[in-house]
Amino acid sequence: MITPIIPLLEKAIEARASLFDPQHESAFRLFNGFTEGNPDLVIDLYASTLLIHNYAGDPIKGIRSVQQAQEFLRNKLVWLHAGIVKTRNGNTQAEKRGQLLFGEKPDTKIKEHGVWYSVDLTMNQDASLYLDTRNLRKWLIENMKDKTVLNTFAYTGSLGVAALAGRVRRVVQHDLNHQFLNVAKTSYTLNGFPIHEQDFIVRDFFTLVSKLKRTNETFDCVLTDPPFFSRTSKGKVDQVNESARIINKVRPLINDGGTLIAINNALYVSGKAYMQTLEALCKDGYLKIKDLIPVPQDFIGYTETRTGNQITDPAPFNYSTKIVVLQVKRKPATA
Repeated sequence: MITPIIPLLEKAIEARASLFDPQHESAFRLFNGFTEGNPDLVIDLYASTLLIHNYAGDPIKGIRSVQQAQEFLRNKLVWLHAGIVKTRNGNTQAEKRGQLLFGEKPDTKIKEHGVWYSVDLTMNQDASLYLDTRNLRKWLIENMKDKTVLNTFAYTGSLGVAALAGRVRRVVQHDLNHQFLNVAKTSYTLNGFPIHEQDFIVRDFFTLVSKLKRTNETFDCVLTDPPFFSRTSKGKVDQVNESARIINKVRPLINDGGTLIAINNALYVSGKAYMQTLEALCKDGYLKIKDLIPVPQDFIGYTETRTGNQITDPAPFNYSTKIVVLQVKRKPATA
């Protein structure tokens, strides 16, 4: 039985009171129904735009909760000017990408840690800016000064934008989809960052890595945030069964003493299992686990709002999005 949505939303808003900014420019998860009592709904806030995800197995059964949430939140947050619903199990791509519930135009940018990020909330099934990596963006701002960075599987490039805000020397953004990287370029423009076309690479990951190895190009930091599964003619990404493979692919691209940031978002991979994979990689002494970066609490739910456990135990991480900072030692060149 699905718990009535209104009391759950009241508790969720109260717990997140400190996240509402007076200018309504920020973005955060307003309600995570999977852990806060109603798995049919997840609700995000992007500036003044409400984004409701209908996760009901039968979307029609989720419509009533969507309607109740929309009505309540529009009365509670009177400054909202647009609302979108994304129907995960919708029949059409338009339903999955998002349809306007109210208002005329969704917001196209948000501000986080003083940095502007472009968003295109109906471009695809995701919302174009991942809210679970907010703490990682802050870490990059604080730790990437004067570094060179390769952001693989960049999507809309937010991690690279954060690194630029931290005054890196160079960021290379890579993705297989040029439309996603165009969103990254808009973020550059919003922040006054110069756009160097050669640093936006639309290419298969495996092809890119091979080329960089052949040309002996290396970076101080490489980020890997791949989908949990994908396949091209050049190779396969499988974050459930082969998460070590991507890490091993990029290790040769990292300078001695550099950083590899690995993200595994596979829901059914426990934190313990992922740590065992990483510890096995570190046994040769050329990788070292330096830090685990937690997912923001609003994305998960708070102690006073959570009503259930996650599907798999994420410990020592706090969520199924598992973010690890690894220090890299280069192996000596062989004669």
